[in-house]
Amino acid sequence: MPERIPTNKARQGGWGYQVLMVLVIALVLAAAVWLGLEFYGEAIDSQSIEAPGGVQPDAPQPAPEPGATQPDSTP
Repeated sequence: MPERIPTNKARQGGWGYQVLMVLVIALVLAAAVWLGLEFYGEAIDSQSIEAPGGVQPDAPQPAPEPGATQPDSTP
C-alpha cells in the first residue's frame, strides 16, 4: 500500500502573511498612483476650460440669426 501524504505537506506552498502583505501594498500603491493622476488630470483640464473674459480662444463665433442685418464696417 502506498504511503499517504497529508494534503498540507503535499502542497507546494501556502498563502502566507508575506503574500498577503505584498498584495495589499501593491493595491495601495496602485490606488495612490491613480488618485495622483486624477488630480493631475483635473488640474491641467481646468486650466484650459475657459480663458479670461469668458471667451475661449479657439471657439468659433456664433452664426448670425437669419434675417438679421450685419453692421457695415465701412465708414
